[in-house]
Amino acid sequence: MTTTTSLGTRDVSRPAFIALIASLMALNALAIDVMLPALPYMGEALGIANENERQFVIGAYMIGFGFAQLFYGPISDRFGRRVPVFFGLALYVAAAVGAAFAPSFASLLIIRIIQGVGAASTRVIATSIVRDRYSGRAMAEVMSLVFMVFMIIPIVAPGIGQIILLQAPWQGIFIFMGVLATVIGLTAYFFLPETLAIGNRRPLTVGAVFDGFSIVFTNRVAFMYGTAGMLTFGALFGFISTSQQIFVDIYGLGPWFPLAFAAMACFMSLASFLNSRVVARIGMRRIAHFALLIYIAVAGAWALLSAFMPLPFWLFFLMLTTVMFMMGWVGSNMNSLSMEPLGAVAGTASSVFGFLQTIGGAAIGSFIGQHFNGTTTPVALGYFTMGTLALVCVLIAERGRLFGVGAEYSHTDFSHHEAH
Repeated sequence: MTTTTSLGTRDVSRPAFIALIASLMALNALAIDVMLPALPYMGEALGIANENERQFVIGAYMIGFGFAQLFYGPISDRFGRRVPVFFGLALYVAAAVGAAFAPSFASLLIIRIIQGVGAASTRVIATSIVRDRYSGRAMAEVMSLVFMVFMIIPIVAPGIGQIILLQAPWQGIFIFMGVLATVIGLTAYFFLPETLAIGNRRPLTVGAVFDGFSIVFTNRVAFMYGTAGMLTFGALFGFISTSQQIFVDIYGLGPWFPLAFAAMACFMSLASFLNSRVVARIGMRRIAHFALLIYIAVAGAWALLSAFMPLPFWLFFLMLTTVMFMMGWVGSNMNSLSMEPLGAVAGTASSVFGFLQTIGGAAIGSFIGQHFNGTTTPVALGYFTMGTLALVCVLIAERGRLFGVGAEYSHTDFSHHEAH
């Protein structure tokens, strides 16, 4: 089912809509990936001796990004999508500028939390807008294309960060971040339509908010897929937070680190593109379940091998890119499966799942990252363990049945009472 109605003075074509939504979501990836090459310089400039403590620059951002999503959802269900997203973008830009002038590591972390609060609006509302306009396999197709464009940022961001560092100190990265967010925000202001009709808005009362959260938490299928997404994101965050140490310290890639990171991200982008081509024919469940099983098998083999010997770079990279490719299929389809039954509370649902995936995922990823020991074993174990737990969630969601049926369940098949 596809809905083309939108509110406002203008609408945009489907390709432009996808590019705009992806750009909004990409600001979150930008705030993480563009600064990866600069972490050693930040640590040195701000007096951080422990290499693992540099990861807190990412972790602090994720804390603000995660908790704020709980508020943007109900607010966007009440006031529409445009006003909250522009408030968040303004906060994001202000924090980016402030971070460039942070006098200490502690103040930098506080500003990064604020920047995460601003970025949370883009994640919640971009997903809500897609759900406003599409449902079912059409939503999965659009989300796959959004993720494909979105993945351009992880591909190019570390390289951009490296180029900035050749011309300017690490503070230049934050200035670049603020300028790009301003450009995207202005584009959205003129071309992003309001997609939530006034008649579909929910009151912003304590009872209505709790009722919305209740609908989300008591829908077994949606909640279990959202939790599975949290677990797989946690494993991914564990790798991202240690990627600079793995590529540079273990494998000695030095300035080639951004290129290796980009090549890895290309596989996730390719997976999203292929998913958009086949999901309408094969279905979200079959693709997601198949990819998750391969993900677990490869991660398990990687963990076993790395526990007994140092992996040559080609073997490590082969296993990593295979896991990342499967992650592209798992992520986009599970996100759609979690949102599909909850169109009536899309903003609240997006905020809940965003919160779970961000805070839970960041906690899991930080735990994995803090166990970095000069090998890739902790990352491999993280992928394997989180993938296995995600499979348990999928089995609960599907009552022990994998690969589903020929047609996806409609959103009317799963009321929030099913969980009882």
